[in-house]
Amino acid sequence: MNKKTVRLKKGKEESLKRFHPWVFSGAIASLSEPIEEGETVRVCNNSGEFIAIGHFQLGSIAVRILSFEDIEIDNAYWRARLSSALNMRIALGIAGSTENNTYRLVHGEGDSLPGLVIDIYDKTAVMQAHSIGMHLQKDAIAKALVEVMDNRIDSVYYKSETTLPFKVGDGLENGFIYGQCNDNIGVENSLRFYVDWLKGQKTGFFIDQRENRALLESYSKGKKVLNMFCYTGGFSVYAMRGGAELVHSVDSSAKAIELTDKNISLNFPDDKRHAGFCEDAFKYLEKMDEKYNLIVLDPPAFAKHRMALHNALKGYTRLNAKAMEKIDKGGILFTFSCSQAVSKEHFRNAVFTAAAQAKRNVRILHQLHQPADHPVNIYHPEGEYLKGLVLYVE
Repeated sequence: MNKKTVRLKKGKEESLKRFHPWVFSGAIASLSEPIEEGETVRVCNNSGEFIAIGHFQLGSIAVRILSFEDIEIDNAYWRARLSSALNMRIALGIAGSTENNTYRLVHGEGDSLPGLVIDIYDKTAVMQAHSIGMHLQKDAIAKALVEVMDNRIDSVYYKSETTLPFKVGDGLENGFIYGQCNDNIGVENSLRFYVDWLKGQKTGFFIDQRENRALLESYSKGKKVLNMFCYTGGFSVYAMRGGAELVHSVDSSAKAIELTDKNISLNFPDDKRHAGFCEDAFKYLEKMDEKYNLIVLDPPAFAKHRMALHNALKGYTRLNAKAMEKIDKGGILFTFSCSQAVSKEHFRNAVFTAAAQAKRNVRILHQLHQPADHPVNIYHPEGEYLKGLVLYVE
């Protein structure tokens, strides 16, 4: 094996000994020779002893670990990792379910494949690289994926235009790298959704809220529901099936409202209980006259990194305080943060502050998180990115 070597500073291998999958740039003492971004490298301690193999990249996270064994990163490696991911989803009852043909097959570090996301929408796999190393290996990964999935998929769509560093992503076009598919309807808990893997956010749908949407459905009967930051209208569709009296969906994106309306019509044609509004969330909350007794706050990440944490927490506090002020007495609030930089404690404190500012008596009914097909590697707690609370507001 003639891989280039990254040598660490003395004592900087301790996190790797605990199987954390990242090497930060500040931990590196030297490189054996110049290394191109995306190359596979061997990571050694200061004495030159092997620790791990990973993908090299410029930036704060310099190496993303692929294996703590000195092995070749070849077809057998990709097949083994993808088979492990699939077997877990089969064990969960997610892969192969007739009620759900939409699920996450690979969740980065959670499946020991840092920098890689693969979502399944019926017979189409949507693959997304978040590291240059995974981008350069996309064809090898797709080949192994087709072999492992066998007849479960017939196409692979590559969607990394917006997730790679600028110099790599510039000029990169999303597209099919295996097969073709024009049917972009996914099924989740027997509900149908248009999946915009061409231009939509993430891989086209927010799969990570599946279980939380189902919980909201159980609270929706007879309620007046407001779904803020609705995007595809997932929560709105579930609220409709749950028997809501009315459902209003709000998003600042006209395309999001259009997609929400399409998803409502797909499941509930000619149902007059729903209306969509293209408007800024804060402005809508400020001026709304309707008294809602079930509100969903599922904003985009307010903090992409720790430097933005302070402003993000102020944003969460302001948003939740306004919703608590406006919600009807005895209302239920589903509130979320998908910012990895915001811990559960940070988020809970922001919501606590909001309750105090709104001067409402608030009780926690549920503490929510990402579903099992978005697993958290026990050695990588940073992977627990989705936080949610269900609150009873007197």
